[in-house]
Amino acid sequence: MTAMGALEASALGQAMRQWLWLYPSVETAHIVGIAMLVGSIMVLDLRLLGLSRSLPVRRLSTHVLPWTAASFALIVPSGLAMFVAHAGELIANPVFAVKMFLILLAGANAGVFHAGVYRKAAQWDVDVMPPPAARVAAGISLAIWISVIACGRLLAYF
Repeated sequence: MTAMGALEASALGQAMRQWLWLYPSVETAHIVGIAMLVGSIMVLDLRLLGLSRSLPVRRLSTHVLPWTAASFALIVPSGLAMFVAHAGELIANPVFAVKMFLILLAGANAGVFHAGVYRKAAQWDVDVMPPPAARVAAGISLAIWISVIACGRLLAYF
């Protein structure tokens, strides 16, 4: 038996496929988590693109980034549970590979932003257009997360 077959044959994999309301419930939790994640990220990204310049970037970050972090408490376990249910299909699906790559890319983009231009946010925190590096990071972030959502939907069709 392959590793993916073993995951699907596990108690969780079987339950996810056989219990009538389990998969839809887990998928709902996943979607709520994605809404929290992408919603909080979009708020900050739109601010970095220059909207609502009177709102301090650092203050906004302290409000939305905890929601971003908390969303992983829903996304990771629910995503893993859905993966276990259909591991063989998903691992062979190129859309799934693209989705996972994009998520890693989003993390790298956020890491570069926070380690770089965000460290000097006090200089452009309020009432000024954020520097080009911040705007580029925000634009990339928005594009990546919209693409992740699109890939998630496309999984049902490929």
